[in-house]
Amino acid sequence: MSYGARVIVGVNGSLHSLTALHRAAAEARARGAVLVPVLAWTPVGGERNYRAQPCPPLLRVWEDAARTRLDRALEEAFGGLPIGVAVEPMVVRGQAGPVLTGLAERPGDLLVVSTGRQDGARGRLRRLLPGSVTRHCLNRARCGVLAVPPSGLLDDLRALHRGIDLRELVAA
Repeated sequence: MSYGARVIVGVNGSLHSLTALHRAAAEARARGAVLVPVLAWTPVGGERNYRAQPCPPLLRVWEDAARTRLDRALEEAFGGLPIGVAVEPMVVRGQAGPVLTGLAERPGDLLVVSTGRQDGARGRLRRLLPGSVTRHCLNRARCGVLAVPPSGLLDDLRALHRGIDLRELVAA
């Protein structure tokens, strides 16, 4: 194990980010590295609006809400903290892409991000837009980046859902 090896993963609570979180935990175990799940957040309305009318108590509420979202994501993914790996969860104020690439600065780091939805042309177009967190990380990271595609489970659930008449479930 190299001293200070880290696997940093962006988390927002979506199914896609939970898939990336699972992959990051597996990578951290295999590398003997610390797992660093990161939830980046910004004030509601954006930084510019907050600077125009700052409200520190409200800022604390938003940060607490971000911590709760990260805790909930870890709970949903692993039932708490993952077993067999050191974990250092972080909640950081800022845009996700710059936060993640700023943290993943060491050559031995691995940055894990979700590729998000892959639903045809709209998904491909969205990933090419300048605001894409994945695109930002792939273009600017100073370490290795692992882009994790969505789990096939979501497609299976959608297919199952289309095959069920919800009226039958309500009548039962």
